[in-house]
Amino acid sequence: MEAITTQKYIRTSPRKLRLMVGMIKTLTPKQAMEMLPYAQKKASEPLLKAIKTAVANAQNKGMEVDELVFKEIQITEGPRLKRSRAVSRGVWHPIIKRTSHIRVVVGTKKTESKKEDK
Repeated sequence: MEAITTQKYIRTSPRKLRLMVGMIKTLTPKQAMEMLPYAQKKASEPLLKAIKTAVANAQNKGMEVDELVFKEIQITEGPRLKRSRAVSRGVWHPIIKRTSHIRVVVGTKKTESKKEDK
C-alpha cells in the first residue's frame, strides 16, 4: 500500500530541489521531517511540506508512520516564467524564472518475502 502527494508550480528551480532530495532519499520520512527544518536551504520548505502531506495521506489510509519508507521522490520541471530586463543600447536580456513539481510516494516496508514452492 502506498500514499502519493503532488505539489505543483513551486517557485524554486528543480536543480535546487534535487540537491535536497539527494540528501534525504536514503532516510525514512520520519527522519527526513526531523532533518529538513535544520537544512539551511530555501528549497527544504516546499519539500518538507510535500513529505508531511504524504505522511498524513498514509496515516489516513491506516499505515503506521514508523514503518513508512520513500518509494519515490520525483522533481520535475514546471512551466517557466519568461521575463525581460532592459539593458543599454535598446537591448533586452531574458530572465527565466523556473518552477518545479514535486511528487512523493511513500509506502510500507515489505518485511515478509513470499516464496513460491514448486
